[in-house]
Amino acid sequence: MMWRSTLMAVLLLKASLVPGVSLAVPTAVFTRAAPPAGAIAIVGASVVNVEDGSVIPNAVVLIEGDRIKAVGPASTVNLPADVHKIRMDGKWLVPGLLNMHTHFGLKLPGPAGAALENETEMQLVLRMAENARQSLYAGVTTVRLVGEEHGSDFALKAAIDNGTALGPRIQTAGEIIATTGGHGFLEADGVAELSKAVRTQIKNGATWIKVAISGGISDSHGSIAASTMTHDEMKTVIEVAHRNGAKVTAHNGSPVAADEALELGIDCFEHAYHLTEKQLRTMKARGAWLVPTAVVTDEGAMEFFRKIGSPPWYLERVKSTRVDHLKMLQTAVKLGVNIALGTDQFPFEPNAGTTATVREAELYVTAGMTPLQALQAATLKPATMLEMDKEVGSLKPGHYADIIAVNANPAQDIAALRTLNFVMKGGQVVRHDQPLP
Repeated sequence: MMWRSTLMAVLLLKASLVPGVSLAVPTAVFTRAAPPAGAIAIVGASVVNVEDGSVIPNAVVLIEGDRIKAVGPASTVNLPADVHKIRMDGKWLVPGLLNMHTHFGLKLPGPAGAALENETEMQLVLRMAENARQSLYAGVTTVRLVGEEHGSDFALKAAIDNGTALGPRIQTAGEIIATTGGHGFLEADGVAELSKAVRTQIKNGATWIKVAISGGISDSHGSIAASTMTHDEMKTVIEVAHRNGAKVTAHNGSPVAADEALELGIDCFEHAYHLTEKQLRTMKARGAWLVPTAVVTDEGAMEFFRKIGSPPWYLERVKSTRVDHLKMLQTAVKLGVNIALGTDQFPFEPNAGTTATVREAELYVTAGMTPLQALQAATLKPATMLEMDKEVGSLKPGHYADIIAVNANPAQDIAALRTLNFVMKGGQVVRHDQPLP
């Protein structure tokens, strides 16, 4: 498979730097990097319970291997004699952040995208690996990739799981499936072609299927609100994915397409630019998920678009979508629709003086969430959506030791996430802006 040859290139690069590494082509069942040796205790900080906003002051988080062993007040947690302590006096600990709409290989219209036109598969996966590393450094410890090319996402996931690359935990949807001329890389038409496209992505390792059922902002043609799939095509994608144990999310800005997809049992919508109260009420009733990507149409994104040289037609499509997008988000928050944070920008991308991930959470508060709800949308909620809530999304015994530290309580002021200064993934310190004692 193409992704395997790409992964081999990554492993060869790594092996050239580390003597004694033996190479093997991985299968779709990925092994994990070895957990750190010895117990670690983070002491002196306050731990935020993202389920209810309660706080444990002067807490201890005891970590063994890559998992949390115990969490509690310092007076109640017994520490091994040889434990390695990390003092975090005055800090607030929350789970590592989750970002549910990322493209580590993102290319958009403009000079920056044009410069990548002849990018090779090996160059692509190495660029993605750097974007994964920066995302982890920005406190994002789990991502869902919702559209990459040439199997690069499967290669990167394998490299991260094997410890040959540094990045967040990954669930991925493979390539975006679209009908001819639609908003996606993998074009397929009719029941037979779409069935094969879905099955191929799942065979390669996809746990989600991403399908484009409307136009998109980055399309140079067509309406963002256009419904681009027939009933039978949409039904096929959803049915085949569900029969094979994968969930389905849809790039969508079309109310008409949303009505049909919801009747057919879709699991999630990305963006939902022009959805109305009717569709949002149905989503609430059916338990469907919304990943809003509010930052992509917010004014703060203009910094990013200027940097990549976005053409005037692209900027106009962004602006034309902004009002409906914000109104949709406000209505979704009011109705209590399931919302999981996603950015459609690199998670670490500068946006309004912070990262796109943090800014996205702030926009949820602007749209009507409480700070705790916004924090949940960045932690507990997406973990639930991924069915990983027994492993990530909160700081509990048995969960992965995916932890970030900030200077104040983000459950009271979401802007506290701007002060992020410590990142741990699976018990390994990835970032600590102060010297370790």
